[in-house]
Amino acid sequence: MHQLHPMLTIAVKAARRAGAVISRASRDIDAVTVTAKRQSDFVTEVDKAAEAAAIDVLRKAYPGHAILAEESGASGESEYTWIIDPLDGTTNFIHGFPQYAVSIALRHRGILTQGVIFDPTRNELFTASRGRGAFLNDRRIRVAKRAHMREALIGTGFPFRELGHLEEYVRMFKAVVSATAGVRRAGAAALDLAYVACGRLDGFWEIGLAPWDMAAGCLLILEAGGLVADFDGDEGYLEKGHVVCGAPKIFGQLLPIISAEYKRRA
Repeated sequence: MHQLHPMLTIAVKAARRAGAVISRASRDIDAVTVTAKRQSDFVTEVDKAAEAAAIDVLRKAYPGHAILAEESGASGESEYTWIIDPLDGTTNFIHGFPQYAVSIALRHRGILTQGVIFDPTRNELFTASRGRGAFLNDRRIRVAKRAHMREALIGTGFPFRELGHLEEYVRMFKAVVSATAGVRRAGAAALDLAYVACGRLDGFWEIGLAPWDMAAGCLLILEAGGLVADFDGDEGYLEKGHVVCGAPKIFGQLLPIISAEYKRRA
């Protein structure tokens, strides 16, 4: 077994604790109370309970650290910030569609240093520490080796929170579908990013994500030898919310397609 960084060990404990809350609730989804934050964006009592469970573990270990979480927002001031999505893929979860995960990342002075994505349905634990590589359970993972877009399987997500972007997204979608072996939209960005890191997807792009959707996943990809950028090819993806990523050769072909359609916005 590879040795986990002490802060990553705590993050894994927090993610597993949140995952246990989700797994229990998944056995009786009809009993889960659902409320709409806005159109197509749902929150359940499970999101809140899973988040509370994760925060409890992190606060006990690191009481001075700041937290940025999807449901409870930002709290505390520190050079360390935990970025938490307790249940990425809530809409999938509500429908019993088994594609959702817990995502926890740590940022130190603005740099992502630790990341965990835990899929409770498959018991898959993706972890990364800055400079130490990325792992799935205890196995080292790398991005896929495919070199050509025509052979590539690309992940994406519909901009459901940003419906104003739908037209440019459809143009991007059309361009990518025409250039690749296929496009998949599974509904949990954190898992899509983890899948890029372990080679199940060759690349991914999405418009309008929040930092907690992608912080852990982006670190996983970088540590697995992939590349991540915003649509301008810069490092501002966590702030801007637009992300494109992939294995280096595929990234190099995907970014210009996405970038060109993005810049065409009228």
